[in-house]
Amino acid sequence: MKIVVGLGNPGEQYSKTRHNVGWMVLDRIADQAGWSGRGRTRDAASIAMGRFRGLDLTLVKPLTFMNESGLAVRKVLARERTPLTDLLVVVDDFALPFGRLRFREGGGAGGHNGLQSIIGELGSDNFSRLRVGIGEPGRNSVYHVLSRFSSAEQTRMPELLDEATEGVETWAREGTSRAANRFNTFELRAADEDLRAAPGEVDGPAGADGIRRTRTGWRRAAPGDGRE
Repeated sequence: MKIVVGLGNPGEQYSKTRHNVGWMVLDRIADQAGWSGRGRTRDAASIAMGRFRGLDLTLVKPLTFMNESGLAVRKVLARERTPLTDLLVVVDDFALPFGRLRFREGGGAGGHNGLQSIIGELGSDNFSRLRVGIGEPGRNSVYHVLSRFSSAEQTRMPELLDEATEGVETWAREGTSRAANRFNTFELRAADEDLRAAPGEVDGPAGADGIRRTRTGWRRAAPGDGRE
């Protein structure tokens, strides 16, 4: 069983903010797995589990606020008796440009309160994380992470969330190193719709078969993402 933790803050006022992009990735996985609405509350977290593309996955969204995320992670790992090698934490990162992905195996918190809490509760930083770029904050980092994505960024979110979902699947199947080799070079297509390729071509919308081709592989467009 692989455990994927998405970091975020509970409450509707935080649901679409940059700080909650970890939750957004888990919601995308749940949508594609058909698990939406099936999560249950346990161990200070919302938890959904089952088979996803042949993989046994547990999706964990801590319901504590960000700076106490480690409490839920420690409880879930203890209940499931899961080693740190089978844990992936999906987290926002304002040190990365919007839309970039960065897999890493181990390392410090990098100033992120959620990661710092997890490291403190587990007594180790030896777990994998997927950092999702939310763009540089300018002067006020707190305001930035708690702000919503711009309209231009929102139009590109479906592609980003799809790519992150594929990244999580690759991590679960092949490990952090291969996921990093494949996805750490990913960049979103240009925002200008006029620059998009034709349907079925690299970085274009989905073709008639519902398949979208990207630079890292082929993706089946999720329902309602506007590309079918």
